[in-house]
Amino acid sequence: MITAKPLVAVLTLAVLAGCSSVASPLPGTVEYAAATVSRAYDCGLRVDRGGIIARLDRQDRQRFTEANARYAVKSYKAPHRCEMAERERVRGEVDALVRR
Repeated sequence: MITAKPLVAVLTLAVLAGCSSVASPLPGTVEYAAATVSRAYDCGLRVDRGGIIARLDRQDRQRFTEANARYAVKSYKAPHRCEMAERERVRGEVDALVRR
């Protein structure tokens, strides 16, 4: 017979494991591009969002727009300050997206 304490502990760990398994988007995906654009805005960088969207395949444009909207909402709660190193990294990633 299982007692209540071990059962509660197992259920709590299962719930916590589910909550902490947030994965960031993989580089090269449309979602990664959307996250990068969102972070660029947070860093105060100019972004040619229309140019990035124009270079995406037609079927990926809607996914990018939806993902970008989700990241924009999350960024309101995120830190908006970027250190110089992060700013330059994000600038390089956005430049690569524009040339894609």
